[in-house]
Amino acid sequence: MADNRTMAQMLQAPIEGYEDAIVVPPINANNFELKQTLINLVQSNQFTGRQDPHNHLRFLNKVTSTFRHPEVPNTTVKLLLFPFSLEGQARIWLDKEPPRSIVTWEDLISKFINQFFPPSKTTYLRNEITNFLQKSNETFNEAWERFKDLLRQCPHHGFSELHHLDTFYNALTPNDHDALDSAAGGNFLDKIPRECLSIIESKLKVRYSRSRGTDMRANANAPLLSSSHSNSFDLQQIAASLEDKHDILMNRFEKSLNEMKNSFITPTAPLKAVAEVCITCGSNHSYNQCPLTRGGNDFPVFHDNIQQFQTATVRNFIQNRQNISNQTRPPGFHQPTQQNNNQNHFQSNNLNQNRPPNQGAIYQNRPPQNPNFQAPP
Repeated sequence: MADNRTMAQMLQAPIEGYEDAIVVPPINANNFELKQTLINLVQSNQFTGRQDPHNHLRFLNKVTSTFRHPEVPNTTVKLLLFPFSLEGQARIWLDKEPPRSIVTWEDLISKFINQFFPPSKTTYLRNEITNFLQKSNETFNEAWERFKDLLRQCPHHGFSELHHLDTFYNALTPNDHDALDSAAGGNFLDKIPRECLSIIESKLKVRYSRSRGTDMRANANAPLLSSSHSNSFDLQQIAASLEDKHDILMNRFEKSLNEMKNSFITPTAPLKAVAEVCITCGSNHSYNQCPLTRGGNDFPVFHDNIQQFQTATVRNFIQNRQNISNQTRPPGFHQPTQQNNNQNHFQSNNLNQNRPPNQGAIYQNRPPQNPNFQAPP
């Protein structure tokens, strides 16, 4: 029959194939339900793929054994709870299993063990059991517990109980080997397997009681030691706390120091150029280049003031000199007439007035002295 579906209908995702790999048998009980507390208990110890799968199955058996329903088999409860016990890679593995490929609990165990406990791991553990040896620093009790752990990790090892006892007996150190023979009253292997297990268990009890008594005596003498350890631990905590506080204070100090440095450092203002100022006229040139001091005519106003100042200075100098001369003149010296003084003063003024304006004022000539003047002896 021809398929009359359109291309869009044929490319649509299928509506089938979303069924789970585990097929749960029909449940005829009307009031059956899984309690949330039971689901939470299973999820508290989920399997991720790295743990021991045998231990996980044992845990699941213990949890489901606490739940009883007259109309629902225990295997059905296990099939319902098993998906809740997986996480991570284990959950991905179950989701990749073909739909409706797991019908019974036995099918689930077989696929689960083969996935997370491959044959290579079985071979490895079988070799560990066969080649078991007690360590030099290992006690008899520790060696027996380690040997039983290997047997528990590989429950399908295939070894008989006789093989277990023979392997463990030959793996002991010479001292424990002789002690086990002494406990058996001769050769340990001359006993039947049940008696051998009893001897091992009794020896374990004796060792346990001795170790317990030793621990009690050690604990009686331990308060001072434990107190010293406690005090040492407290001192370490105090030292660590003080070190942290010291680091915090140092960081704060460095931060404050940097802030103080930044507050003291101010941007340097640009230096202004020093301008030359003349002390004579106040202009922007040096004193040596001033036109007033060189007799120039660029500043006539200042030139007149300086000329008047020089004239007045010379006049005062001459008057003071005449006064001194009058006071110290010897007898017979004739004082010059006022007419000569006036004439000299007139000549000096005329000389200064007739001088060109670009020439500075000159000093007046001294008054002529009497040719008959003689200096006192």
